[in-house]
Amino acid sequence: MPPADDGATTCTAISSTGAATCTAFSNHLDCPHCRKSDTSPSQSHSSAISDTNSEKLRRIIFASLKGFSIGSGLKGGLSLFSLLARLSRRKSSKFSRNGGGLSSSEEITSVIKETLRYGLFLGTFAGTFTSIDEFIASFGGHRRTAKWRALVAGGIAGPSLLLTGLNTQHNSLTIYILMRAAVLASRCGIKSKRFGRICKPLTWSHGDIFLMCLSSSQILSAYILNQESLPSSYKSFLNKHGGKDLSILEGVKHLATGNNVLNLDAVEKYYNSLGVDITLDPEMKVPCSMVHAKQSCETHFISFLIQAYKRAVPVYLPVYLVPALIVHRQDLLKRPCSILWKSVFGMARSSLFLSTYCASAWYVLSVINYLQLQLYIHMHLYTYL
Repeated sequence: MPPADDGATTCTAISSTGAATCTAFSNHLDCPHCRKSDTSPSQSHSSAISDTNSEKLRRIIFASLKGFSIGSGLKGGLSLFSLLARLSRRKSSKFSRNGGGLSSSEEITSVIKETLRYGLFLGTFAGTFTSIDEFIASFGGHRRTAKWRALVAGGIAGPSLLLTGLNTQHNSLTIYILMRAAVLASRCGIKSKRFGRICKPLTWSHGDIFLMCLSSSQILSAYILNQESLPSSYKSFLNKHGGKDLSILEGVKHLATGNNVLNLDAVEKYYNSLGVDITLDPEMKVPCSMVHAKQSCETHFISFLIQAYKRAVPVYLPVYLVPALIVHRQDLLKRPCSILWKSVFGMARSSLFLSTYCASAWYVLSVINYLQLQLYIHMHLYTYL
């Protein structure tokens, strides 16, 4: 006998495993097989496109917000540390008592403006780059445009730097970005079959040290011989961590260019203000007595290293602390000890690098001048004999 009609609907769904019959649903639309089979291909395609577009929009918004948070966080954090340092120095300086410079409220306003500008710059840059990248990939295909669409997106997003100020030039920032781009290009060149031979020197062991030596020779020569060629901010940085008075730098410059030291009185006056009574020789050939007074070269290296390390720690503290709080904030909540240890270790290592770099520069300067003097003496003795 046929089954009684109880309102159930019998349906058959064809799948990859064969035919399946379901009679458990009184309504045909309640059956998952029927519901799946009733969905037309056009509806599935439209749904996939909608999901893809929403995902792209989400990535664009997320990139913009992340760029803004990183830009404003890093710039704001570094500016805040710098502002606090200036305010603490200003309390005991004559500069503040004379009423010169910007007031505290004006400096705070300037810091807020700079923070927002850098946030807008990085947010706009990241959002524009992601938008152009997604647009090209949608119309040209991900694989077909993979080799060049990032280049186009970066070129279009680059002018967002104007958001930091139309009358402000950021040569140091753009040169840094250019150098980072060169590093990335060199890494790609190393892996490339076409440019692998050209980029092979970049794979040499300690090749980075060789580049560091070339950079240091240029930096230190400009620091002593031609400070006017340096940007004002970088010149201030070198003068601070160089740890020497401008009168000493001027005397070393005279000596390095083969001239007589004309400002010995200023150098002696500087040392007298430190409680060191010294009389310098106008006919000196080696700047040791002018650079470190009555200390030996080795003793000066150690004492200068300790003082330079104390000057370097406040510089690198915000450099490592701010990214830990802004960029790695999620990891900081999950594993705070690991993130904080890496930040402290990085700060200590970078401070040691800068202090050793500066102390070695003065030590090597004395050694080179001493060797040059010995060579000069031996050459004259050989000529005389």
